[in-house]
Amino acid sequence: MYPSDLTDSQWQNIKENFDVKILRRKRKYTIRQIINAILYVDKAGIQWRMLPNDFPDWRIVYYYFRKWAQDGTVISIHNSMAIKVRLALCKEALLLDIQGKNG
Repeated sequence: MYPSDLTDSQWQNIKENFDVKILRRKRKYTIRQIINAILYVDKAGIQWRMLPNDFPDWRIVYYYFRKWAQDGTVISIHNSMAIKVRLALCKEALLLDIQGKNG
């Protein structure tokens, strides 16, 4: 496990952006493993070919990264997370406002 790996909570938040068929299909590497590898490349700032051996082969990881960038999956994940963050901030601000008026 690497510091760049998704937590269970993070995975739950983004897996809804993937088709259920993709998540359930039997494969050598899970979608989560692929995403963890992409995050490692991004966080470590390494070349794809330098991906450590305990991740899926770099060609597989790069294939999915490119596919998701082209088909809009990356944008979909970004947008859904941005909405969740904004909603959480609005709820927090509302609670603080209510507490301020009651206190």
